[in-house]
Amino acid sequence: MKVLFAGGGTGGHLYPGIAMAGELRKILPNVEISFAGTTSGIEATEVPRLGYKLHLIPVRGLKRGRSLVNVVANLGVLADFAAALGRAVALVHREAPDVVVGTGGFVSAPLLLAAQLMRKKTLIQEQNAFPGVTTKLLAALASEVHLSFEDARRFLPKNRRIFVSGNPARSFEVEDLSHARARFGLREERPTLLVFGGSRGARAINNAVLRHLGEITASSNLLWQTGALDYERIRGLVASSPHLWIAPYIEEMGAAYSIAALVLCRAGASSIAELTNLGKPSVLVPYPFATGDHQRHNAKALVTGGAALVVEDDSLGDEGAIKNILALLNNPGKLRIMGDASRKLAYPDAAHQLALRIIALAQKH
Repeated sequence: MKVLFAGGGTGGHLYPGIAMAGELRKILPNVEISFAGTTSGIEATEVPRLGYKLHLIPVRGLKRGRSLVNVVANLGVLADFAAALGRAVALVHREAPDVVVGTGGFVSAPLLLAAQLMRKKTLIQEQNAFPGVTTKLLAALASEVHLSFEDARRFLPKNRRIFVSGNPARSFEVEDLSHARARFGLREERPTLLVFGGSRGARAINNAVLRHLGEITASSNLLWQTGALDYERIRGLVASSPHLWIAPYIEEMGAAYSIAALVLCRAGASSIAELTNLGKPSVLVPYPFATGDHQRHNAKALVTGGAALVVEDDSLGDEGAIKNILALLNNPGKLRIMGDASRKLAYPDAAHQLALRIIALAQKH
């Protein structure tokens, strides 16, 4: 059995594919798996590092907006897409996969379309509550479409081949609280606020935490991933504290989640999948410039389910916002209710279930 994954650009599009690939290998050790991506995306380094074959397809995404500059640029993008589609057809013909799985990103569109034109089985895995352009355009021709949020269904044509299966995410071992705290040098039994904004960071979140650092550490422990871009600036402005751990990146994320009473972060699909799988309450700050404002749709799904609160990017630094976050952090009853609601929205076996669907499609004639 051969499976070709098409997707990348960002970790949010790549890692669900990697999670499904890992499950496929567990179920069928002899399965042949490869990925298609671009030289500019995270897949260029991550896929080979993980031992998978990577096929490179040059392709660019459309510019959003109706300015003359964007319209002219998009003419070139469309020409590039036509060339990418030709390369994708050649790749699908050469590799002869039983199933092509699209997880989003620029490269997924030409590969999925090529496979559909060649009558190959295709599965689309959509991470966000507001589906991407590729999903919306190609869902009708896909063998199956798997969503992470029920809310996403209303943006797609009605189709009996659309399922809500969750978003494949990293899995973490829950650690003993005292042991996990010791990993970060946080020895006092206080409620811990976990803050992160991705590997590069989120400046609005970082600036708000920096502005109110004294208030936060007066009553709480703070576990703070700044991201690489802001770390040196912030580290130079922050004094050492027994209630603070700060770094550009958290390697031991399982331990971090274990001690977190509340999480303050962006509303990316992968983060939300991790939060719900672990039953963590959260305060979500949607990135206002996300494509299609999809992070706001993601956050709304958790707020509706009672698992999260939302704070707008431009109001996070306000005194009232931080006071509300700290009041929640020190309200264990409310946190417990939100945590239970978060867990009800989880799909912890999403990667395994999707791997089974891929196998079933491959076996169909």
